[in-house]
Amino acid sequence: MLSLSAQEKMNILFIPVDDLKPNIGACGNPFAHTPVMDKLASEGALFTSCYVQQAVSAPSRASLMTGLRPDRTRVWGNTTDFREVNPNVITMPEILIQNGYHTQAFGKIYHKLDSQPGHDVKSWSIPYINTPRPTFAVSKGMPMAECADVPDETYSDGFMVEHVIKAIDNFARDKSKPFFLAAGLLKPHLPFVAPKKYWDLFNRDEFPIEEVQQMAKNSPKFAYHDSRYFKTHTDVPEFDSYSPNKDERLSDDFQRYAIHGYHAATAYTDANIGKIIAHLEKRGLRDNTIIVLWGDHGWHLGDHGLWTKMTNFEQATRCLFLMSVPGKMKGIKPTTPCEFIDIFPTLFELCGIEIPSWIDGKSLVKSLKNPDYQVKSYAMSQFPRGNTMGYTIRTPRYRYTEWIKDFKTNQKYDPSLVVAREMYDYEKDPKETVNIVDEEEYKMAEKEMKALFKQCMEREYDANVAYDKRASWQKTR
Repeated sequence: MLSLSAQEKMNILFIPVDDLKPNIGACGNPFAHTPVMDKLASEGALFTSCYVQQAVSAPSRASLMTGLRPDRTRVWGNTTDFREVNPNVITMPEILIQNGYHTQAFGKIYHKLDSQPGHDVKSWSIPYINTPRPTFAVSKGMPMAECADVPDETYSDGFMVEHVIKAIDNFARDKSKPFFLAAGLLKPHLPFVAPKKYWDLFNRDEFPIEEVQQMAKNSPKFAYHDSRYFKTHTDVPEFDSYSPNKDERLSDDFQRYAIHGYHAATAYTDANIGKIIAHLEKRGLRDNTIIVLWGDHGWHLGDHGLWTKMTNFEQATRCLFLMSVPGKMKGIKPTTPCEFIDIFPTLFELCGIEIPSWIDGKSLVKSLKNPDYQVKSYAMSQFPRGNTMGYTIRTPRYRYTEWIKDFKTNQKYDPSLVVAREMYDYEKDPKETVNIVDEEEYKMAEKEMKALFKQCMEREYDANVAYDKRASWQKTR
């Protein structure tokens, strides 16, 4: 590991975005208006096969910030405080502080931490500043979206950016230490609120709706959900996510309205990111700053009849991950399967900081040097349905999932506990229309994926045992 002085270490601008799927122009979306993120992709690396550990905020963010999978963080839902269930956990910013960094944050970095003051006070050498604003400018109740002719700073993201800019000014004046500056943006998380000028960028009638709005053939119902959170918004009509009947799903007009709102909120976020990066450049800090931008999971926009996240399907687990590193290749699209847990060690290697031995992720630096280099052969995600956990692995071609009752990977893998399996071929069936797990044509591929999955479960068990031993040792120190 290269050891660098404080003056040589690179700064880090860290931009989490809530619910932002790979839905930008650089990812091939012809309807997106994301010039800032597209430019950032052209200046760095867009990882095309990055997957989250779990497609909901708290587990996803806890894993990224600690480098640990959910079965190590003990966070499987949004109501869990990772500090309470895993008191020995150490976050990425904590270690950066130990290595001479200023760390500061605004907006949503972790999910809500009710018991932790200062948005996890241990993570920030400069106290966290909350920047709340009203959710809506003009609307009453809790509609799905708002289009109001108001300035950007009316909403919390635009208001927060003003504080981030002041922080950049402070770091430009004091260069005694490198900095880790985190700016967490809320949109396009529901409700889809954005100033009118961002709605006006789009013609709603041009948005296509998803072709496949039903469950995959032969798939288990509990792999899906009823879009309950989407339905809590007061203007969302009643609909049946599970119904094969088009008349029982959302109307085409309402779907286009929701898709329009998602794109408008994304365009608003793109503009806010642009203001931050422009000020970083204005203050002469761009050439020594790594920019990391990530959406905390994907999002269903009607595929399979689903809205929001919370599944093991491609649209929920695949995420946006951009990284611009001074002196590295530009405009590259690394193809290696990778995961959120890999961001932690990648940043540390780039900054010349020793990578902790206990984390689960692998550095992606080799793929920044050669975008064809494969760091991993697959990515792993998971999602619970009650007392059943769905574990899924994604190779470049296939996804293989097992739903296992009363099981976590701190137990030895027991195939008798498996209650359902899924497998999808993304070369022939990118929309996941057929669960091919028992089809004769895929018998050999299924056997290979099943063996790979078993190896994965055995690896995870060993990692849990090792982590628990370390935690026990720390507790007795």
